[in-house]
Amino acid sequence: MDDEIRHRLWITPDRLEAINAVLLDPDMRVIDDFFDVVARYGTPEEINQKAALAMHLPALLERVGEKRPDYLADLEWLEKERNLGVFISEADYRRKVLGDRVDEVTFNDDFAVTLEISACQYFPWVIEVARRAIEQQSLMPGRFIRVRKMKEQESDGDLLAFAAAMQIIGASYVETLDTKGTDGSNVHLGGPETITGYFGGVGQPNEYALKWLDEYLYYYTNYGVRQVLNLNPGTVLLGYMLHRIGVDIEFKISVFMGNDNAYAAFWTLIGAKLFAREDGTSPLIGFNWSNSVNNETMEITAQFRKDLSFEKVVRFEHHITETWKSIVRQPYNRRDELIELADHVANISAKHEGGDQEVEESREYPSDILDYFRDKDEIIESGDWDAFTLNFLDKFDATNKTAWALTENGLSFIAAQHLHH
Repeated sequence: MDDEIRHRLWITPDRLEAINAVLLDPDMRVIDDFFDVVARYGTPEEINQKAALAMHLPALLERVGEKRPDYLADLEWLEKERNLGVFISEADYRRKVLGDRVDEVTFNDDFAVTLEISACQYFPWVIEVARRAIEQQSLMPGRFIRVRKMKEQESDGDLLAFAAAMQIIGASYVETLDTKGTDGSNVHLGGPETITGYFGGVGQPNEYALKWLDEYLYYYTNYGVRQVLNLNPGTVLLGYMLHRIGVDIEFKISVFMGNDNAYAAFWTLIGAKLFAREDGTSPLIGFNWSNSVNNETMEITAQFRKDLSFEKVVRFEHHITETWKSIVRQPYNRRDELIELADHVANISAKHEGGDQEVEESREYPSDILDYFRDKDEIIESGDWDAFTLNFLDKFDATNKTAWALTENGLSFIAAQHLHH
């Protein structure tokens, strides 16, 4: 295509002036309603200060001790084991995999793959896999995703304990707010069994986008929850706006948003660029691709992600495994594709939401995405708790299988920073 035709895509400054006029119009309700919610929690500076106090580790531990002394004992054990250095180091892990050949391999940490596990619904599971990691000399993930009901985990002390555990081990984590469509707001969803309604982009209809914003600010200021799942174009824009005015929100876009081609990604990153702060940062720190995306799409997107100065800001989060039931056609495993991609596309996380095929097929109770929407009490009463826990351990093993494959191929990984690196 010749340059004259390509130049027709140029966005003239007056277009940006028109957008700014809407954003700054004191009578523009779509913006006024946003500020009305924010104002309930204070100025951006006051909001960040509240969050900083809430996420301060000694303060978190004190609150855990008041609510769940048994969880505090677990956290003290975890901190002690970390300080003793009982978790395998990255260097020792590489030697375990490669033997003496490790001395001949040059690892390029610029392309390190973040080891990610989902969904870690309950704090005791962190302790369980930590014990497993010590025993097996395997790796704790560098990133944990959660989809447990916020009010439920707030009430039983799990929310506080999990936040503290992530600081102790040096891992990032993401919470999923309750305002996500399955709360009755979406007329297309009768419950999780009609979850395909998500793919219409109707996870927060009507006034629920502002409810999502309100819910975020509640958990951010009271518990220091910074990173949350985002699955609707409206709440993505609210996240951009909140960050732009100074609130230190971070979010990852969910697989349920359906970004399955480079043009969808381009649109999302254009919005991120428009609302980026002057230092170039964006609240969009995780971009979860649709399960149908291929390596070429990520390679194409990586090119303009870099040119938009987002290569170190926006992580590509790619499902390597998925729950056996209720979300994808099985078998589904993208580990080999990851190995092909990871030496030239930076800032990827390998997300493990299920066990490997041969493991899942052997389970009397294989993993099921619909279990994420069940109440904890109901899971226990039904007798499914042990099976549900085993599903998570299978995901942990799958995560470590990916770490092993990366290392075998001379590729770097990011595990829990305070334990392994």
